[in-house]
Order: sequence, then C-alpha cells, then structure tokens
Amino acid sequence: MTPTQGLARGMIVEDTGGPLKAPVGKAVLSRMFDVFGNAIDREPAVSGVKWRSVHNAPPPLMRRSTRSEVFETGIKVIDILAPLERGGKAGLFGGAGVGKTVLLTEMINNMVGQNAGVSIFCGIGERCREGEELYDAMKQAGVLPNMVMLFGQMNEPPGARFRVGHAALTMAEYFRDEEHRDVLLLVDNIFRFIQAGMEVSGLMGQMPSRLGYQPTMGTELSGLQERIANTDTGAITSIQAVYVPADDFTDPAAVHTFSHLSASIVLSRKRASEGLFPAVDPLQSSSKMATPGVVGERHYRLAREIRRTLAQYDELKDIIAMLGLEQLSPEDRNVVARARRLERFLTQPFFTTEQFTGLTGKLVSLEDALNGCERILRDEFKDYPESALYMIGAIDEAKTSSQSEHAI
Repeated sequence: MTPTQGLARGMIVEDTGGPLKAPVGKAVLSRMFDVFGNAIDREPAVSGVKWRSVHNAPPPLMRRSTRSEVFETGIKVIDILAPLERGGKAGLFGGAGVGKTVLLTEMINNMVGQNAGVSIFCGIGERCREGEELYDAMKQAGVLPNMVMLFGQMNEPPGARFRVGHAALTMAEYFRDEEHRDVLLLVDNIFRFIQAGMEVSGLMGQMPSRLGYQPTMGTELSGLQERIANTDTGAITSIQAVYVPADDFTDPAAVHTFSHLSASIVLSRKRASEGLFPAVDPLQSSSKMATPGVVGERHYRLAREIRRTLAQYDELKDIIAMLGLEQLSPEDRNVVARARRLERFLTQPFFTTEQFTGLTGKLVSLEDALNGCERILRDEFKDYPESALYMIGAIDEAKTSSQSEHAI
C-alpha cells in the first residue's frame, strides 16, 4: 500500500483494529483523495466526514432496479451505434494511444454539466499528469462542487492501485444509498486494477494462470464490478477505460471485462491512423440498449442500416485495392459513397482537444445525429465532397462548409 523504503526488522507496527476505510459525506465533494482518504489537493484535511470500510457486498437482487433508459453523451457515433445505459457499465476498449482518455475526458465534459447527480473520477495506475490536467479543467468549467476525485496512479505501489477502486465505490454507494442521488463513476483504467492484482498476487507467491495473470482475476474483477448497480434509491452509471495489451482483444483481462458491461465501445488503431476521430470501430462496438424496445424502431432500423452499409464497404475494400473503384457495379459504388460519407459524418471535434486541433468542440443531440445519417443514406449528400462532412456537428453544417469551399 505504501513504499517500503526505510522499513527494518524490529520496527513497531500499530494495529488499527479495522480494515482500510474511505471518507464519505458531503464534505468530500470538490476534493481530491488518495487510497487512504488523505486529501492530495493541497487544501486542508476534510472534516465532518464518516469513515467506512472499503469492503462491501454488492446490493442484493431484490433491491436492484431493472429500468432501461438511454444515457446521451452528445457524441454521435456512440449515441447512434452503442448507446449507453443510465445505471449501466460502459467500457472504452483500445490499445495504447488510440484516444481512450481523450474520449473519457470529453464524456466528462459533456455529461458533468448535464448530470444533476455526483461525478466520481477514479484514476487507477495511469499518468499523474492527466489527473492534474483533469482537476484544472473541471475547476475552470465550474463543475468541481459536484465532483470527487481519487487517484492511485502508476507511481504508487500495487496495493494502493488495487484498492483505490474500492474506495471510489464506497463513496459512490454512500451518495446512492444515503443521499439518493445518481452517481456517474468514471474509471481510468480498469486494466491497471487487474495489473495491480497480478503484482500483488506475484508478491504473495501465488501460482500464475494464463499469460501470467493472477488465478483470482475473475473473482477480483467481479467483486468490484458487481457493486456498480442500480437500486431503488439511485443509480451508479459507470464509464471505464480498458487498456487492451498489444491490441489483442482475446487477452484474458479484456475478455473478463467484456462480460460485465452493457455497452462496449471499441477504439480502432486503423481508424485513428486514417484521422477518423473519435476512432470508434462501428462494427465491433455494441450495446445491450440497441433494441427496438429501448431506443425505438427508427433508431434501431437506422443503426442496422449504417452497420450494414459500413460492413459492405469493408468487404469491397479488397476489390477496390486490387481493381479500383471503376470496376464496381453502380450499386456497389453508391454503397461506397454512402459509407465514406457516413464515416466522415461520424467524426466530431471535441471540446477537450480544441487547443490542439483549433476546431470548436461540438455537442450533437441524438435527433440531429439520426437525421444526418438518414439523409446521407437517402443520398441527399452524394454531390457534396466527402471533406464537407468531416469534423462537423449537425448535418446542416456540411452545407455551410461546402458553400464556403465553393466561395474560396
């Protein structure tokens, strides 16, 4: 849990007489903590809080609520193809450098303002710099009064990284059960929790299982994920970044995490290399919410048609690479034109990357996003250049950007 430098035999050890505890109460809002509940934001220590054990059982099935409701993010590709569930668990899967943290911070930016409840950000084993930047960004945006941050970053020992997720959940459960508020729990990165468990397991001399992972990985992950649940008093909606080692989605850590989620958003290195950001893979990403009973018949039909068009384009890519676009039938050429325009339209400039891209961030409502896709599929934009649909918000911006290009 803490560095071991300076420890020696014969030193006096004090027994606290209890488990690891986390502070809970209204006083934790707008503060930043480590795994022990110490404030790390250079402000005075918190007062007027209760201390609770970080080890709690998940709520029993009788107390859980089963209402299905969509949680809008304002990001077109997610809201259309992999809608998130209010009170559900969503994972952002991707290898190194494809945009998991950027997408997570954009979601925080879009949701924390709209979210009337409490937001809890838990940094597990990631960069300290990102934590500090997030704190400053939230302070400037004025949303810190409804936010709590906990960090056990990559410079901490494995015990601290392994338990900081439990501390964050203890706070989330307090706000859900005692204050009856909805909680948005953001975790970056759940793979580092598994990795910390692997290090602890190695230090304890346990026999490793597949690929060197700890034999208890499934149980440890379930112990954390099952506590993220909706009850009759409130909901905990969780969005988790999941690092995929070497882009291998068959890795045991990724496979175990997939099974706990209601929405899986897969980020693709190929799309990132083509400059299509957010680099969400529309064919691999999925959500349990994408059924006619939850999102409605029109949304479901459109999402299926978008996926079908993009899948057909994917199959035709080999033929295009070998023979060229001219060898395709007129119908196939139309499919390619639609798919390429859809790909461009599903990109979006982010608020959190304004300083790098020079483009103003856009928040797009689900209705605008669906309208845009429907109009592209009806070939309304076949005479517009593909670039007119790249990095825009609502579809009508394509017309203005295209007109300005003609004027130039």
